[in-house]
Amino acid sequence: MLLTAQSVLAGLEKVACKDRWSLSLAAQKALSHPHRAADEAKAAEAAVQLQQRFERSCQWVEARQQQVVPVNIDAGLPIGEHAAVISEAITNNQVVILTGETGSGKTTQLPKICMQLGRGSRGLIGHTQPRRLAARAVASRIAEEMNVVLGTLVGCQVRFHDQVQESTQIKLMTDGILLAEIQRDRFLTHYDTLIIDEAHERSLNIDFLLGYIKKILPRRPDLKVIVTSATIDAERFSAHFDQAPVIEVSGRSYPVDVVYRPVGFDSDDDETSLNLPESIVAVAQEILELEAQGKTPQ
Repeated sequence: MLLTAQSVLAGLEKVACKDRWSLSLAAQKALSHPHRAADEAKAAEAAVQLQQRFERSCQWVEARQQQVVPVNIDAGLPIGEHAAVISEAITNNQVVILTGETGSGKTTQLPKICMQLGRGSRGLIGHTQPRRLAARAVASRIAEEMNVVLGTLVGCQVRFHDQVQESTQIKLMTDGILLAEIQRDRFLTHYDTLIIDEAHERSLNIDFLLGYIKKILPRRPDLKVIVTSATIDAERFSAHFDQAPVIEVSGRSYPVDVVYRPVGFDSDDDETSLNLPESIVAVAQEILELEAQGKTPQ
């Protein structure tokens, strides 16, 4: 039984993001330009082609849904306590602003939270970093946590280095890579989620991306955008995206001991200290003593 154009329009939520626009146009064209009786054969052929394209796209999405591996959010990180709130915000809003101090786990856990919500099956979860080294390091870390080989479910693309394939669902890249893709994919239809990380750096690439993404959001209602950083001006970014919700995640701190040198002590006169402060020499000696006893320095 052939699908009608109305059925295709009603089922657009099941197709890949990259096919949604073209299928919508084809279905709308069939409805607004009905064939005459003399063109019944042509109309039937067009209907068959439309159904085949719709079914291929649905099968592509189903195949990606089946390859998803179990995803666990690290409960030891501060962001783990807010995972439910973040998930709800992403589900109910097109844009979410997330502020999190260094060490909160936002960079490595956000893509996994998105995948738990089913994102990545209809398109890529794009995750940007300002620098190539950071993009590759984060990709390796996420792949390790998900127990997959880098370049399969989790991929990375930077200049002169591409580890992304058809089955990839989480794609780490630099801001420049995503900006360059706009030239051949105006509405970024290969992505169903975008995570713009380190947005506080305010480079030209990030400024262009944020401005362009806001422009295409009305044309991409299926696209989710998460803007995050450690020192982001949350209210300003929220206002830019029409009062998008802001979620704050605390960082993780460690105890620090403060040691003062004795008054009047001058290590420059002590040849054995190699001109190092006494506190550093004392710590080094303590480490050597612990290692000699077979203990691990803390």
